[in-house]
Amino acid sequence: MAAGTLASRLLGFAKTWMLAAALGLGSTVNDTFINANNLPNLIFLLVAGGTFNAVLVPQIIKASKAPDRGADYISRLLTLAVLVLLSLTALVTILAPFVIDATTQGYSPQQKALAVTFAFWCLPQIFFYGLYALLTQVLNANGAFGPAMWAPILNNLVAIAGLGMFIWIFGANITNPHTLENWGPTQTLMVAGFSTFGVVAQTAILLIPVIRLKLGLRPRFGWRGVGLGQAARLGVWTLVTTVVGQAAFLYVMRIATIPGAERVRLGPPGENSPRIPGNAVLEVASQLYLLPHSVIALSLATVLFNRMTHAAQDGNRDSLRDALSHGLRTMAVATVFGALALFALAGPLGMFFSGGDGGDGVMLAQTLTILALSTPFLSANFMMSRVFYANEDAKTPFYIQLLLAVLYLVGAFGIQFLPPEQIIYAIAALYTVGNIMSVVISAIFLRRLLGHLDGPRIANSYIRMGYAALGSAVVGILVLWLLGTYSADGFAWSSRPAALITLAVAGPVMLVAYLFLLKLFRVSELRDLLRPLLGRLGRGSGPAAGAGADRSQGPTTEHTTVSADTGLIPSISGEFDTGSFRAARVDPEPPAAPPAASSGDPSGDSSGDSSKDQLPEDHPIPGRRTYQGPAGSNPHFPRDQS
Repeated sequence: MAAGTLASRLLGFAKTWMLAAALGLGSTVNDTFINANNLPNLIFLLVAGGTFNAVLVPQIIKASKAPDRGADYISRLLTLAVLVLLSLTALVTILAPFVIDATTQGYSPQQKALAVTFAFWCLPQIFFYGLYALLTQVLNANGAFGPAMWAPILNNLVAIAGLGMFIWIFGANITNPHTLENWGPTQTLMVAGFSTFGVVAQTAILLIPVIRLKLGLRPRFGWRGVGLGQAARLGVWTLVTTVVGQAAFLYVMRIATIPGAERVRLGPPGENSPRIPGNAVLEVASQLYLLPHSVIALSLATVLFNRMTHAAQDGNRDSLRDALSHGLRTMAVATVFGALALFALAGPLGMFFSGGDGGDGVMLAQTLTILALSTPFLSANFMMSRVFYANEDAKTPFYIQLLLAVLYLVGAFGIQFLPPEQIIYAIAALYTVGNIMSVVISAIFLRRLLGHLDGPRIANSYIRMGYAALGSAVVGILVLWLLGTYSADGFAWSSRPAALITLAVAGPVMLVAYLFLLKLFRVSELRDLLRPLLGRLGRGSGPAAGAGADRSQGPTTEHTTVSADTGLIPSISGEFDTGSFRAARVDPEPPAAPPAASSGDPSGDSSGDSSKDQLPEDHPIPGRRTYQGPAGSNPHFPRDQS
């Protein structure tokens, strides 16, 4: 998972670099496109994302255990979902002008017209995001985890190709500025059109491994008895959590459009006019600061979730606390260093992703320094939320999300009255405060559940890692000083290649210094981090931490929420995160001796080839009381309907 995520993220950064080169990081056109291109993901998560994660994902995984591997059931589920997605996408696309009005503030008529044009091109992505999520779960339920991890690479390659053609035909923004006045339909096609083509390609390529499963999936109608109503009732807290989080995020993003609108009102910048960062700057900064979380923390949390689940099922608070402590300390090896490294390297990173404009690079660097130091808190809260879901508790994450949403809404409301050039920095500060507060709030709830959180041990590890990261940052700052990073006319600010060279020199030096200091401070968590990563990447060279114990304790059980994302605001980026729809790895074998309660199942499970396909009565899967018998025998699905 880490390898696929890293490859996708690197190409994502290449796309971000190309976009900044094509349109300029601080340009009005780029701000307008970023806002429109983020809408499909945000609307999908707001309207349907919670349903997919909390309802459809468990249904697909459960159905795959049937004798026909769920072919009939999944065909009907996919048919229903596709029809709903098509209707939703068509409706939202038709209403694009109203969507732009609702998600922007202060746009001029010309800028709004371009935003609507971008939206018409980008909003159809909603359908393909939903279909991608569904196909991913069909593959995951059948043990194929790789394709969905690597499919986003094709998306990035298509978008990069479009941006490359744009630069070739129309020139880079640094030499040929692209403005609202000189923008045309062909430029829209190569930027917004190829962005959507990439999402289409990402989804279409998943059809190949799905076909290879030989499930015989085809359109099938008739959905009575599917059990989605029961599933929705069981997953209602996850659904509401997602809605609350995304609604708050949409409001913050609406405030983030104010600086770009103000830039249009002021006209071309003069020598003494203030630089006004827009939401394109916030987007790039968020992608950079999320890298340690996406590559390390997300993958590690997914692996450790099984260990937490078994501990919760056994009622073993000590084991559950140990799993949480192990996860927090292990991922901190990467996230603490990532925070200090991003903080120290913000200057050359800003210049490299600036589009060639040093002023834009400074704005990006300033935004990144505000966000960077909260990286460990973001990942820590994500790991802590695993404990609630391992205990099948979806209410507590909702309460946490509600408190955070109130913080973001109140903060964003006040931020809109700041001078336009300060709004993006203030939003970055708001999310930093939110990341820190999320850990504090989660810790309060977890103490009630676990008694204590192994605080002294965790704090001791974080302090030693913090000293090591701080030492590496000092070394990095010395190297950056020698390369002229802290001088306006220094080498690092002379060009984008110079910024890349600076990163290539300072980054490895910081990493070597960090590893040396970790050894000096005897931070054992470094071995804990490398062991599971090398074991998983090496496919057998060593078990993941706790993995061996997990399998010996019994099978992994699906829960009301089995996807990697819980609905808690995991990022401030509007980019579609494929990890949000990554299911936990599922052990295909059932318990050797199911609980006696399963014999009294009222759902008609007595039919079937054997008890190996039965699930315990208290198995926490949505739709448990719907038909579970052999394929083709469900009275609600007469064969003549298809």
